[in-house]
Amino acid sequence: MFYFLVIVAVVVLIYGPQFWVRWVLTRHNRQPEANFPGTGGELARHLLNRYDLQEIAVEITDAGDHYDPQARAVRLTRDKYEGRTMTAITVAAHECGHALQHAAAEPLFMLRSRLAIGSVIAQGVGSFLLFAAPLSVLVTKAPAAGLISVLGAFLVMGSAIVVHFVTLPVELDASFNKAMPLLESGYLEDEQKPAARSILRAAAWTYVAASLASLLNFWRWLAVLRR
Repeated sequence: MFYFLVIVAVVVLIYGPQFWVRWVLTRHNRQPEANFPGTGGELARHLLNRYDLQEIAVEITDAGDHYDPQARAVRLTRDKYEGRTMTAITVAAHECGHALQHAAAEPLFMLRSRLAIGSVIAQGVGSFLLFAAPLSVLVTKAPAAGLISVLGAFLVMGSAIVVHFVTLPVELDASFNKAMPLLESGYLEDEQKPAARSILRAAAWTYVAASLASLLNFWRWLAVLRR
C-alpha cells in the first residue's frame, strides 16, 4: 500500500500540473473573454519595437510557443499569434521577456542557451554509448565495458536535468520580472491582472513538472544500473 501511494503521489505531482496548465490556458483562450485591440502577434511586435529590438522576428509556429535565440525570433502558435485573448496576450509578453533577457545578455539566460546546445551534443553521444555498450560487452567480454552504459545514462539524463533546473529560474524571470511588469504598464485592466498571473504561474509549473520527471527518470536508471 505504501509503494502504491508513493507511485500515485509521483504521478499526480508530475502529470497533475500538465492537466492544470492545459485547463488554465484553455480557460483564458476564449475569444469572448477579452477584446484586446491587438493580437498576440501584434503585441509581441509592439513590445519588441518598444525596446528597439526590430531585428527580432515574430513568426507563427507549429512547434509550440518559444523564443529562438539562434534565429532571433519570437514564435507563437497560430491561436496565440492571431488571437486577442488573455492567453494570447500573456504568452506573447512572456516570450518577449526571453528576447529581453537575450538582448541584455543576462547570465542565466546565456548559460541556459549554452547548456541547451551542449545537452543536444551530450544526449547524442550518450545515446550512442547506450547503443554501443551491449555490443562492447559481447565483443570484449570485459564486465568493465558495462561502465559505458553508466556514462551514456549520465550524459543523456544528467544533461537534461541540468538544463531543466537552469531553465526554471529563467522562465520565472521572463514571466514575473519581465512579462507581468510589461502587461501592468498599461496593457491590462486591473480586473485582468489576476488572470495574467494565473497563466504565467501555470506556465512555470510545466518546467517544475519537467524537472521532477527528469529526476525520476534518472533515479530509475540508477536503480537499474545498480543491479
